[in-house]
Amino acid sequence: MDNQMIAANGLEYVMNTYGRFPMALVKGEGAKVWDADGVEYIDLVAGIAVNNVGHCHPEVVEAIREQAGRLLHCSNLYWIENQINLAKSIVDNSCAEKVFFCNSGAEANEGALKLARRWASRQGHTDKVEVISALNSFHGRTMGALSATGQTVYQAGFGPLVPHLLHVQYNDLDSLKEAVSEKTCAVLLETVQGEGGIIPLDPAYLAGLMELKEQYGFLLMIDEVQTGMGRTGKLFGHQRYGFDPDVFTLAKALGGGLPIGALCARGDAALALQPGEHASTFGGGPLVTAAAQASFDVITKGNLPEAAEEKGQYIKAQVASWPGMEGVIKDVRGQGLMIGIELIPEGIGVKIVEACRLKGVLINCIHGMVLRMVPPLVITKEEIDKALGVLQDVIKAIA
Repeated sequence: MDNQMIAANGLEYVMNTYGRFPMALVKGEGAKVWDADGVEYIDLVAGIAVNNVGHCHPEVVEAIREQAGRLLHCSNLYWIENQINLAKSIVDNSCAEKVFFCNSGAEANEGALKLARRWASRQGHTDKVEVISALNSFHGRTMGALSATGQTVYQAGFGPLVPHLLHVQYNDLDSLKEAVSEKTCAVLLETVQGEGGIIPLDPAYLAGLMELKEQYGFLLMIDEVQTGMGRTGKLFGHQRYGFDPDVFTLAKALGGGLPIGALCARGDAALALQPGEHASTFGGGPLVTAAAQASFDVITKGNLPEAAEEKGQYIKAQVASWPGMEGVIKDVRGQGLMIGIELIPEGIGVKIVEACRLKGVLINCIHGMVLRMVPPLVITKEEIDKALGVLQDVIKAIA
């Protein structure tokens, strides 16, 4: 079937929860994808920061094929060797001491919220129930994660939300100080706000946060769903800042293209959840953990975080050097290959995305004003130059 036929069937049979482009992607390799009409694209979206090792990386594909012929699923009533190996890889390369596996970033963040309250109650602090997150954050669409998300646009019509989840201004220490109290069991943050507009964490804010953590004794939990697995130039986003969170969550790129989430913790937090207190039927199954292990090895052994930093710096320098953009581009920011181009004219972001698509480049726009670039970490310089050439021409034509 072609794009038109697939879209028509989708409109008839699939719930209308996405604003989709009139195309279906049917093939991918590296940083390129092809639609059902055979059109080739350079992919700067990468499944929204999922395909860090590229589409259909041979080592990930081979791991899936081999495991699929051995065992697809078994219950967590039994030990799963691939799951243990993947947990060890995460622990060996981070501050984490224990890992719980689930199926998505939202599930991982739901687990973090449960862990924080269970951790507090285990210490006898039954009134320590508040979790603070940031405005413009995004932590998922399940009820707990949605309630922690600091964007009302995603919450409208789904109330009442989970109570005792507070929101403060990101990178505003005074706002945080007003919210923190003896009832605070955790602060949940992204080191780079993705859906919020590619906003990096301010080191000065982090320093103040650490002082408050020492004073009030809450958990620091970092949502690494989008920033993890090499995206920001380090394997995990918090490593770029040189601190160890009590808890961090992973998903997206961890699975190499398959769905998996991880709740990672250290110290007392790693022991907070005991048998019967949290579970997942499919979490950490043999197939997805085989794929995730292959993806993890490609990222770490291939030095992809370092490559992401180098390529990201190149992209930012190129965009900043474009002439005649003073009244069009307000800012170019980000870390590694997680880059935001903030636009000045209202309403042109969506037009730019569509024009780029028609010229063979897939890019994403946040809130109609920030172009988000999160390509595979394996994207080549030639592909970057071609994509940036298209983007520059499109911005000139539209703005």
